[in-house]
Amino acid sequence: MMSMLLSVKLHLFSLGRLSLVAAASFVLVACGESGSESTSTSSNVENSMEATSSPTEAVEETEDELIARAQGIHERVITLDTHVDINADNFVSGNNYTMSLDTQVTLPKMEDGGLDVAWFIVYTGQGELNDDGYAAAYANAIEKFEAIHRLTEEIAPDRIELAYTSDDVRRIAASGKKVAMIGIENAYPVGLDLSNIEDFHRRGGRYMSLAHNGHSQFADSNTGEANNDYLHNGLSDLGREAVAEMNRLGIMVDISHPSIDAISEMLDLSVAPVIASHSSARALTDHTRNLSDDLLMRVKENGGVVQTVAFSSYINEERRVFLATERQQIMEEKAREYGFEILTSEEIDALEPIAQETYQQNLRRLFPEIEMLAPKANVEDFVDHIDYIVDLIGLEHVGISSDFDGGGGVMGWNDASETFNVTLELVRRGYTEEEIGMLWSGNTLRVLDEVQRIAAEIQAEA
Repeated sequence: MMSMLLSVKLHLFSLGRLSLVAAASFVLVACGESGSESTSTSSNVENSMEATSSPTEAVEETEDELIARAQGIHERVITLDTHVDINADNFVSGNNYTMSLDTQVTLPKMEDGGLDVAWFIVYTGQGELNDDGYAAAYANAIEKFEAIHRLTEEIAPDRIELAYTSDDVRRIAASGKKVAMIGIENAYPVGLDLSNIEDFHRRGGRYMSLAHNGHSQFADSNTGEANNDYLHNGLSDLGREAVAEMNRLGIMVDISHPSIDAISEMLDLSVAPVIASHSSARALTDHTRNLSDDLLMRVKENGGVVQTVAFSSYINEERRVFLATERQQIMEEKAREYGFEILTSEEIDALEPIAQETYQQNLRRLFPEIEMLAPKANVEDFVDHIDYIVDLIGLEHVGISSDFDGGGGVMGWNDASETFNVTLELVRRGYTEEEIGMLWSGNTLRVLDEVQRIAAEIQAEA
């Protein structure tokens, strides 16, 4: 019932936008393309049928005209996706993003879909908080930094260039090339040496999250919420120092993965606007990776931006509930039909290598069947979250992300080649070209500009 009420609310909100924000975009004056309103003479109901002169009739925009208008907008604005995961193996001379890969993002797919800017992610999974763990994490991060530089400087410098500032983004996009930027997902590779943050900044890192799925040396993760199991009850002392160092260097503080208390502390401490690089609205989809209304309001007060994410279980409540409650039971029933049992991770680890591979093959047979049963999320669900957050905290604090190649993708925007469909849905909802430009890139670049301006002031005062 809650899901149905939310759907009604969002439908009414969208209708409101059509009538109040952009009616002129959906109704064309028959006599020309100027967009000026026609005038009419008022008359009472009794005389309306006998009027000697009728007002200029407005003609509704056809579907083809709407699509053509959306295509024009899509071509003119800078489209920017703040979260695209990578595998360094896809950034080598014989296997890379100039080719037709099965990844959701490649240069051909960006070109086909009109995606101008991709933030490639230096992601590291959370491991042990010890010297060996930090060393392995640092090596993983450097491998990914170097992979991105290799793509932009050696493999395809004529097609994509690395940007360090907003001005770089605009200059590169205007040249016709695609733009790469770098985000750091999980500060675990920094280890205990905060000078590594400056090293990552020099390599192009322009936002960083202090935790991922698991508590880091800097911050608690959202994953602690399930069992109320935390390491720091927010940020550690080192995490507080890291926020100050990121402010000093001009790295946006990313609040997408840490715990509620950790996010609250970051908002308390950061003297620069923050970014949620890939999060949606928890009021619509009750996932711990999404932001509550209270946190969304705090991002507004901070001047930051929330990059709504096209991740199915973060934007569709029915799908989230299915995956959280029904999937396991269905998998167990299906497994019995195929003659095997679902094992725990400990039981899988105890298997011999050949038995492990057999088990994984059996699991892969189940996934398509389970996916067929799971409720689907689509572009409309995604833009529902954009609408909600815009309504709550204002359009200037909302952006767009996919989490492609990291679990993201919905029906209609399942890889970079389908990027236009997001713009098309925004046009259908009544967003103007200026607003769409802000959502796609303007708001994020504004925050980056402000973060870098504040960093320059901090460094000048030192």
